[in-house]
Amino acid sequence: MSSKKKYVFKLEGMSCSNCALSIEKHLQKNKIVEFNIDFANNELSVARGKNISENKIIELITKIGFKATLVSIEKTKKNLISKTEVLFVVSLIFTLPLLAHMFLNHEHFLSKPLVQLFLCLPVFLIGIYQFGNSAIRSTINRLPNMDVLIFLGSSSAFFYSVYGCFFSNYSAKDFLFFETCATIITLVLLGNSIEKRSIKKTTSSIEKLKELNETIVKRLTKNGIEKVHFNQVQLGDILFFNSGERIIFDGLIVEGQAEIDSSFITGESLTSSKKAGDLVTAGSIIINGNLKLKSEKVGEETTISKVIQLVKDAQNKKPKIQRIGDRVSNYFVQFVILISILTYITNFYFFEIDKLESFLRSIAVLVISCPCAMGLATPTALMVGIGRAARNGVLVKGGDTLEKVCQIKKIIFDKTGTITTGKFKINKIDIKDDNHHHINSIIYSLESHSSHPIAKSICSYLKSKSKLLKIENVEEVKGMGICGYHDNIEYKIGSSRLTKIDNNNYDIFLTADKKLIASISVQDELKSDVIDIVNDLKKIGIRCSLLSGDKKEKCVLVNNQIGFNEIFYEKLPEEKLEIVEESNKTLKTAMIGDGINDSPALSQSFVGISISSAANIAVDASDVILLNKNNIGSLKTLINISNKTLETIKQNLFWAFSYNIIAIPIAAMGLLNPMWAAFFMAFSDIVVVGNSLRLNLKKIN
Repeated sequence: MSSKKKYVFKLEGMSCSNCALSIEKHLQKNKIVEFNIDFANNELSVARGKNISENKIIELITKIGFKATLVSIEKTKKNLISKTEVLFVVSLIFTLPLLAHMFLNHEHFLSKPLVQLFLCLPVFLIGIYQFGNSAIRSTINRLPNMDVLIFLGSSSAFFYSVYGCFFSNYSAKDFLFFETCATIITLVLLGNSIEKRSIKKTTSSIEKLKELNETIVKRLTKNGIEKVHFNQVQLGDILFFNSGERIIFDGLIVEGQAEIDSSFITGESLTSSKKAGDLVTAGSIIINGNLKLKSEKVGEETTISKVIQLVKDAQNKKPKIQRIGDRVSNYFVQFVILISILTYITNFYFFEIDKLESFLRSIAVLVISCPCAMGLATPTALMVGIGRAARNGVLVKGGDTLEKVCQIKKIIFDKTGTITTGKFKINKIDIKDDNHHHINSIIYSLESHSSHPIAKSICSYLKSKSKLLKIENVEEVKGMGICGYHDNIEYKIGSSRLTKIDNNNYDIFLTADKKLIASISVQDELKSDVIDIVNDLKKIGIRCSLLSGDKKEKCVLVNNQIGFNEIFYEKLPEEKLEIVEESNKTLKTAMIGDGINDSPALSQSFVGISISSAANIAVDASDVILLNKNNIGSLKTLINISNKTLETIKQNLFWAFSYNIIAIPIAAMGLLNPMWAAFFMAFSDIVVVGNSLRLNLKKIN
């Protein structure tokens, strides 16, 4: 979902993942495109649009048997005990005596038909409340879900038993299946409760981040220091953080010095020292020291809030493999109902099985069938995989991206700021004019308009020896440099491509009305882990290329240290784009970069990967963001998590399909009564969720 403002709704009546799938299809059918369904927390968030109102969403949800209530993001809270768990406990209280009568003699009062009816009735009413409304509405809207099967199975047993209780001429006990009806509902409620508890564990990464948004912070006011909630902090507020506290805002340090651990957000294990004038990222912990911080991003703009939203949105972008399960689920309920009817007809008319046994077999078919397992197979694995990636400093914008990462055969690396630190050492500034201070100020003022790493390094180097001048008609030429006017003189600073001046001893040139007035020599260094990462990627069959706008000499020097399969140098943004597009024709190619000049290539690559320090346009053009800007080790983490996640999805789908292929014939042959069928149906969901949770334990590095 985009960064638009959203409606957030609390959903009621969503008992399984197939319910979520029904809601999803219904919204898409009604041209609602940007939304996210959080099954674990029963939430629906919808991007606001011209023709989208809260009443329209509520009406659409109500139409298919669910209830939606608008809530504010700030007030969304998690309950310790869900409504499903309460209903399960109530059902269990009435179901246990019904089961007990099976082990007592026929004279016991629990064996009396009316007693069984009154014990079963509350459970059946709970079943109607939990499954019936959704089943009927979903059938009317031609989106039958799992609730249809549960409702049919339990209702058949209940009304058949009522018939036996009041209208049968035969022994009532031959027609009483009240315990079957109650047990089906109770066991399905148990399965739903365990399923939801388990799925909440798959979203633990998001929950840990959300907890930070409930933090109380210390704010400086005219009257001194006051404690306020996270949501009350305004842009520009001065906040205090002490040793051991977690910084929950992106901000500028205005006073103090501290050792910072940013591993919670970036995955970077090493601590860093921060002082006044440095920027800090939300999520960092102060290991030692105290800071006074000016908030620069608040609310939904903080790093933490954006990470939460990106991870939640990512779960709604389905990989192709999930569409297999979705397609099967579309027709599964109708197929099972048909099989159930055929089970009764075949057993009773062709195999001469008595009416009661044939009836029980047809109910068992209804109950044991489980489209939920297919519906859970992909989303649960994605939730764990994306969450684990986020904990390791990798933001994945879509579940489909994780699947695409597995197919990458080639990675093209940008040089400056991606495989190099981006912190340039200014070796020398050769100024032709006698007025050094003025020329330094021109350079400083021009470069202050650029976000390129070289420009930032030059500004940092000249800050103390320059003043900021007014530059007019500023224009940044992608991949070349900056142009602008001061006192009616045209200044250009950049590479030889922009200034038309070439000198192998220098990298950046400044001209005044096309006349050279200064030359700058810069030197960059490789990030510490680049050589190992490239070697590891090559070992698993991924080709690695260097693509840069820098000079041939510098690119060759870097390649001599790393050993890329191929290098491209002195390339403009449009040339980078052409190279990536050409590469994609033969090999699935990922591009990793961090600059404005990389954004066209990032957007057209099979998978675009940017560094967290990248320009906003590069981040927007990317599918993946590596939060640790100091090294690219998380690139290997991304590939490993992607492979493990896809492997888990395949295992889950295999189990879900195999379960149904085996379970339905077993039930049809009478080898499982409906109560055991309900138990195994619930168990199948738990197996899928449990297998997904195993992703948290798998080694990824």
